[in-house]
Amino acid sequence: MQQELKSEITKQHILHEAFKLFYENGFKSTSVNDVMKATKMTKGAFYHHYKSKQQLGLEVIQLKLQQRVYDGMIVPLEQPGNAIKILEETFLNRIKSFPVYDKKHGCPMNNFINEIGNYEVSYQLALKSIIEKWKSALVTLIDKGKEQKTIKNEIPSEAAAVYLISAFEGIRGIRKIYEDDRVINHYISGLSLYINQLKP
Repeated sequence: MQQELKSEITKQHILHEAFKLFYENGFKSTSVNDVMKATKMTKGAFYHHYKSKQQLGLEVIQLKLQQRVYDGMIVPLEQPGNAIKILEETFLNRIKSFPVYDKKHGCPMNNFINEIGNYEVSYQLALKSIIEKWKSALVTLIDKGKEQKTIKNEIPSEAAAVYLISAFEGIRGIRKIYEDDRVINHYISGLSLYINQLKP
């Protein structure tokens, strides 16, 4: 039992350091040696837990990225209350809350999608699964807004959900090439206008 716990702690340590390296340097630019150096592990110890960099990458997507999107972008959508206010709080407040480090490096999931989304089917399916869960939570909220009469009934729920996700992910990527938040402020203004147009 103690050995299992120790093994799980080691795996979590590898995942944490690998996530950081992939986020800062990119998946393709990060080698197994880089991960071993960051975790202070021997080759044998690393390969005891992960057969390959590909397996590690997949677990980073399924465990680290998925949890990050779930906590930051899905859980807030599932709260009770006015659907429009929830959309504003989730998308507008979240973008304002990112530290400089996150603004500089963009969205980890979006970085993975752009770098390896079409690189291997297993990555593609894992990343798509995260987007689909996020989209589903948004569709549920938008439909709830229609029932509350806080969102126009004629709004196509899935189209609105895809637009909101795309705009949010897009600005995270665009912000990486700017020195300040002016471009984010323009996004916030534009998104506020869009959300207002959803109201009856």
